[in-house]
Parts: sequence; structure tokens; C-alpha cells
Amino acid sequence: MNETRKLAAILAADVVGYSRLASADEDRTLARLRALRSDLIDPAIAVHNGRVIKRTGDGALVEFRSVVDAVRCAIEVQNGMVERNAGVPQDRRIEFRIGIHLGDVVEESDGDLMGDGVNIASRLEGVASPGTICLSEDAYRQVKARLDLSVSDLGSTQLKNIAEPIRVYLLRVGGGYSVATKRSADLERQVTHELTQSIAYCRAKDGVQLAWAKVGSGPPLMKAANWLNHLEYDWESPVWHHLLEGLASEHTLIRYDARGNGMSDRNVDELSLQNWVSDLEAVANAARLTRFPLFGASQGCAVSIAYAVRHPKKVSHLILYGGFALGGRKRSPEERQKRDAMTTLMRLGWGSDEPTFRQLFSSQFLPEGTKEQIEAFNELQRRTISPECAAQYFEVVGDLDVRELLPKVKVPTLVMHVRDDRVCPLEAGRQMAAAIPGARFVAFDGKNHLFLKDEAACLQFFDEVRRFLLS
Repeated sequence: MNETRKLAAILAADVVGYSRLASADEDRTLARLRALRSDLIDPAIAVHNGRVIKRTGDGALVEFRSVVDAVRCAIEVQNGMVERNAGVPQDRRIEFRIGIHLGDVVEESDGDLMGDGVNIASRLEGVASPGTICLSEDAYRQVKARLDLSVSDLGSTQLKNIAEPIRVYLLRVGGGYSVATKRSADLERQVTHELTQSIAYCRAKDGVQLAWAKVGSGPPLMKAANWLNHLEYDWESPVWHHLLEGLASEHTLIRYDARGNGMSDRNVDELSLQNWVSDLEAVANAARLTRFPLFGASQGCAVSIAYAVRHPKKVSHLILYGGFALGGRKRSPEERQKRDAMTTLMRLGWGSDEPTFRQLFSSQFLPEGTKEQIEAFNELQRRTISPECAAQYFEVVGDLDVRELLPKVKVPTLVMHVRDDRVCPLEAGRQMAAAIPGARFVAFDGKNHLFLKDEAACLQFFDEVRRFLLS
């Protein structure tokens, strides 16, 4: 058999959620794919000097003369899909994920390509999220000085069945992201104007009044309450806004202030896990949610787990970030002493105009935060809750233990954590994921308990959530 070894730019692409689309309406899905190939994909490949090596029903493997050609083709296809998906319901959209690699391949006599260059491109496509392009470091090196691209460095990534980790770069196009420039100030103002939240009130079973908010459009997504929330201040905060806006950009985001803090009733008799689950139940009922993804962050993970176990038919997906199944006071005697000391400080100085006491918490939550972000977080804590209630919150959170519930979780679960979290150790998230049947665990680089807008973890978080909800 005649074989030729060479260096080639390889593009691998496929349709996200193809099985789901075909199951819902196979004939229409196939017809749309054929139209896309003839009107968009094949012309783009031809213009940029590509050669289709093979088609895989919902995808393709393409060889290009250069990485520049491959990237330009990928951008043209992804931008074209943004236009074609405009006005199409989320669950009916055809969206591509694309991987590009420059590597060694073996060309067989029939023109087929084999080797690591093909394998790596295919694996890069597998980690790309809908509408994005993942480039290997070898590919990115070829285009970074030739094309004006806005990319995110996802760091060293272990790809399936690839022996050594590969450094991966994520390129977003369309959907509000520009290849050459940032969004204009006018578009930023338009997005902010469109995402205006509405606030309403409901009551928990024991009569406690709860404030809840709805913002965005599309399929629902519920966020459980955590430490600490205020519907209005969170939405305006440089610490929280990017997360909330990101979730609301593709969903109708439902969130609330749990009892004792924010805009909900401040004077409550008791705080407990059961109370917090009851708060979530009340808001889900008030929002008339029948089945929805549930997102929990930090202590909200334990609340979300308890709710998902109690209402398995209501929760379609469980998304857990920066959380734990066992509270800090129960992890070790040293941790218990530390938390008891901090509880005393909270009772003494939490509500003071002098932020020294609250600074202890801010420095743990945001060790890499800017002065503006830390000051905003200090003020958020002061305005959100009373000193006594803050101390009680801290004690109850420290004593949480939902370990026995983890094996009972029956819904698809994604668990995410930053590696050097100062508030909740990585191992707490890893152990939580290990005990939930079928859960997927993802670790991001970082030290902040809540990732900030300009961190790589921010893009990684939204990419993982999109991919998980479409799986």
C-alpha cells in the first residue's frame, strides 16, 4: 500500500446534539443538513482551498493547505450558522463545534488521512462548545500573527485517547462576539437594556416572604440561593453581574434571595437546610416551573442536591459549582476552630462601617480580585444581612452534611470547581462528584471562589454549561 507522510492542517466538525435533533424529526434534520452543505459548508471549503476527506453523517473531516485557510473557513461557517439560527428555537438549532490542528498525517493511496494529526483535530472538536472553534497550540501559533483573533487560552487539556496534554485555544465567533474587534458600546448598552430583571414576591410554606427575580428569555434555568444574595445589588455588582448576565443571555434565569438576607424577610426564627430547600420549592412553584436545569454555587450546591433528590422529575440537569457535601466545621478540628473564631468576629463587627471584619471573608472569596471588586463585595455583604443572621448563616453552612443524599441523585450532573479555591477546597468538590452516580467533574485554574469576568475560568464555565445542557 502506497502511503505519504506529511504535515497538514486538519479541520474536524460535527453537529451538537445530532441524535436528539434526528430523534425529534429525522427527515427535517437531514434536509436542513443537506441544504447547509450545499449553500454554506461546501462553498466555504472550496473558497478556502479545502478538501473533504470524509463525511460522518452529521460532520466532516477536511484538509487545508494552511491553518489560516482552515480558520477562515471555520469562521465563515460559524458566522453563517448564527444568521441561519436567528429566530430558531434553541432546541431546534443546528450548531457546529469545530476543532483545528496542524500535525503529522499519513495519506493513503485512496486519499484518506490517518495519524495523530487527524486524531487530535477530532478530539479538539469534541471539547469545543456549540458555535465555537478549538485550536491546538500548533495551529494557533500559525495564525496568531496573521489573523486578528480574540481567543481564550484554555490551558493544557487532556484530550480523550491522546497520550500527552494539548494546549487549547478557544475562538468564539458570531452571537455577539467579533473576530477582529470587541462589541461596540452601543451593542453593550442594547444587551444590558434587553436584560432587565423583574422582581416579584412569594411565600414559603411557613409564611416567610421571599423575593425572586426573572430575567432573560428562552428555556428556564433556576439558580439556588447561596452566600449571600441581594437581587438588586448582585445584578449591579462587578462580582456577580457577568455570571448572571451570561446565564440569562440564553435562558430565562430564575433566582431568589433566601430567607434572612437580601430583599426577602430578614427576621426569621430559624435557618436550616430544610428551610432553604423550602425556599427553593416556593420560588419554583411561583415561577410555574415544571421541569428545569438547576444551578447551585457554593452552599447552594447542598440545597440543589437536596431539592433534586426530593423532586427528581422536576430537575432535568444539575449544575454544581464551587460546592461541597460536608460543611467546613465538620471537615477537621482545625477548620472548626477557625470558623468558630470567624463567627464571633461576625457578631461583633459585621455591620460596622469599617470593613475590617468583612474583609476577612472578601480576601478568601476573591484573593485575586481588584480593589473595586473587593470593595463591592464588602459592601454587598454589609447591605445584604444583619450581623446576627450572618453569623447564624455561617454556622449552619459549616454544619451542612448531604453526603447520604449524593448516591440518590438520579439526574445528569455536572460538577465544577477552581483548583486553588480558598473558601472550599478542590477535594470537597471532587468527593461530591465521585459520590453522585454518573457525575462529570471539571476543574478550572484559579483561586477566586467565584470566577471573575476576565478569568479563563469564566469562558470555560459557560462552555461547559452549554455543552452539558445540550448533551
